[in-house]
Amino acid sequence: MTMFEDRERAEEAKFAHDEEMLFRIHARRNRLLGAWAAERMGLSSAEADAYAKSVVQADFEETGDEDVVRKLLGDLVSAGVDAEEGEIRAALEAKQIEARRALLGEA
Repeated sequence: MTMFEDRERAEEAKFAHDEEMLFRIHARRNRLLGAWAAERMGLSSAEADAYAKSVVQADFEETGDEDVVRKLLGDLVSAGVDAEEGEIRAALEAKQIEARRALLGEA
């Protein structure tokens, strides 16, 4: 095996690792975001857990964060909570940082 092939395999492995880590960070972020929204809606512990899982599932609808923001905004407004898109996006960024720190701390 040549040095070039070794380098290529190492780059492919790094890319795969980075993509997996990014997926895990987004999933954890969405779970934390769901818990944040559930608390604002006054959901019980069991309801909050189920809701957090539904937020994780909502992220698979389309690429990007718009599906998650749309779900949270709709659910919060439907629950009678005064919520704005900017507030949700700020929470999304904060939970992204929290999730990244948590996962990198585990590694």
